[in-house]
Amino acid sequence: MNPRKWMKPTALLAIAGVLLTGCGLSPAASYLPPAGPGSITPLPDLPDDARMTVTSKAFTEQLVLGKIAALAGRAAGFKMIDLTNVPGSQPARELIQSGQASMMWEYTGTAWMTYLGHDEGIADQPKQWQAVHDQEIGNGIVWGDPAPMNNTYALAVRSEGIKELGGISKLSQLKDLDTKELTFCVDSEFNSRSDGLNPLLDLYGLKRGDPSSVPDSNVGIYDIGAIYSATDKGNCNFGEVFTTDGRIKALDLTVLEDDLGYFPAYNVAPVFFGEFADKYPGIEEVFAKISPKLTDEALREMNLEVDVNGREPADVAFEWMVKEGFISEP
Repeated sequence: MNPRKWMKPTALLAIAGVLLTGCGLSPAASYLPPAGPGSITPLPDLPDDARMTVTSKAFTEQLVLGKIAALAGRAAGFKMIDLTNVPGSQPARELIQSGQASMMWEYTGTAWMTYLGHDEGIADQPKQWQAVHDQEIGNGIVWGDPAPMNNTYALAVRSEGIKELGGISKLSQLKDLDTKELTFCVDSEFNSRSDGLNPLLDLYGLKRGDPSSVPDSNVGIYDIGAIYSATDKGNCNFGEVFTTDGRIKALDLTVLEDDLGYFPAYNVAPVFFGEFADKYPGIEEVFAKISPKLTDEALREMNLEVDVNGREPADVAFEWMVKEGFISEP
């Protein structure tokens, strides 16, 4: 007997039934470099006509992860269908929930708050994954093992400024700095949102608007893309970043440890349409090999190669898969 019982949300099926045609989606450019065998090998007794459809959202990290998934699926013996580069989280989600896609990489915090409707995330990474995993069973979705990479908010400092700031490495050390050193670059949303800068400062023993702590003049508002260069140039000491952004490495920024657990967890994990995972149970084991190798640093490197060096996501994914031994050069 199947240990998992799947609910088929008929409303979503009706929507997703026209998703590919109604939204103009069609298989993305399915270029994958030729590859030889590695630690991923064809699943035993896999039918010759077994197909696996991979989807992803339309930003760099998701495109790289989508190509990693497609290479893994092909190495596992599946005929691959590429539906990566979907514009928006919800359309990609509907492809998974309807079964038009077999798997994608998704973020725990996104699922918890955007799809499952919770107001607050969970900072504890294993607890956040478990909470999402358990609730998603009822939606017909299986969450595989999470990766270490956690693409969440963070504060970063230019590496050459760490010594000037007393060797700072974690957010709890902010309160030990002089007011003149407590300068921040943030975007307008993070500046004003209820789970943004002000409660972060409160948690870490600082007070926004207090002349003896963090006066308003210490906070600069920037477009999100300009924060990285502004932090690197010293316009502020601490910039709002996303932890797997390639510009962290390119500009030699250092992410400060969120040691009191303010930011919610956004670990990435392989997410499967439940019936597909049940039909091919070995596929979860394939991705369980990959997840532990997907660290913040690994994604920063790969995102950098695409965003800064202009390389193709498929080539970057291929080189990483070869380096980790999952596949080999043909």
